[in-house]
Amino acid sequence: MRNSLLLLAVLIITLSCSQNPKSYTINGELRGELEEGTQVFLKKTGDNGQPIELDTALLVNGTFQFKGTRNTPDLHYIFVEELQGYTAIVLENGIINFSAQKDSLGFATVDGTIQNEIFFDYLEQSRELSQQARSIQEDMQKASNVAGGDATIAALNDEMQELQEEYKTYELDFIKNNPNALISALLLDRIISMNTVEIDEVQAMFDGLSQEIKDTTPGKKVIELLAKKKISEEASKNTAVGEKAPAFSGPNPDGEIIALNDVMGKVTLIDFWAAWCKPCRAENPNIVSVYEKYHDKGLNVIGVSLDRTADAWKKAIVDDGLSWNHISNIAYFNDEIAKMYSVKAIPAAFLLDENGVIVAKNLRGPELEAKVSELLD
Repeated sequence: MRNSLLLLAVLIITLSCSQNPKSYTINGELRGELEEGTQVFLKKTGDNGQPIELDTALLVNGTFQFKGTRNTPDLHYIFVEELQGYTAIVLENGIINFSAQKDSLGFATVDGTIQNEIFFDYLEQSRELSQQARSIQEDMQKASNVAGGDATIAALNDEMQELQEEYKTYELDFIKNNPNALISALLLDRIISMNTVEIDEVQAMFDGLSQEIKDTTPGKKVIELLAKKKISEEASKNTAVGEKAPAFSGPNPDGEIIALNDVMGKVTLIDFWAAWCKPCRAENPNIVSVYEKYHDKGLNVIGVSLDRTADAWKKAIVDDGLSWNHISNIAYFNDEIAKMYSVKAIPAAFLLDENGVIVAKNLRGPELEAKVSELLD
């Protein structure tokens, strides 16, 4: 009886430890002819978006092993010396089994821990949908080389749109059905970046994730992206046509602080540009022409530069003959005025009436002149 109780106690302790492992072990197998001592690399994505090496193992009899500890699960990658491709894995505490053919690292099998099993279930379904997309693209290519293939291409386009909607639905359902999965946070990151789902819906899906996933590196990144997205959307609402233009000020080329309110005319153009921006420089002659024609009638322009250097900014003003007011914080897209106006690409322009209300946005060439003429003539 005493021996039975002792065995039961040992079993309970063993199970408890296996359910809450304190470290990870990756047991790897590579099939195919590879030299003994081939290096296998464990990497993660660095701040610059490039993979950085965390650990190295040597291949012995077709196997390798990594050991370490993780506080929270995160996406990592396995590379093999002189082989093409890599395998994405979720690095988390526990025993992770890796198996791959040397010529197809992207189709490795990874299991043994819950996050990896969920991740590779997702990949399996995702690959099926991707294969369908490739098949449609191949059929479209064939149809483009056949006389009278337009009808076929149109039908295939419809099929592709349906498949894209199916893929989107699959991913959204996956996130909702897997609140404990790291891949759910990674998918939300991509969804926010691609701007394919309303921010309120994204927030609701993130709120549904477990606290463990929210505390991971991808989870914390989603929190940051959501905050930035909301600020950006609020800025977009504040700079919509019909809204009062937000007030701002900044240093001119001489260092004097110029405010929007100081340079308002009957009509005012806020022009976001930069010396390095070729489309901006191409548009400058059009703005010069409109300014010279309508300045005496009440048109004012204030240029807000997103340049990286003051010298380039000042030189471009002279070279392009931009005789209106200019300001710049020399902060590229980190410029606070650009953020205030939700400017993510340039050229960007806002046309204001005499009350400072935005009446048009991003008009170019003849369209800009036509609108200014309508307001002043």
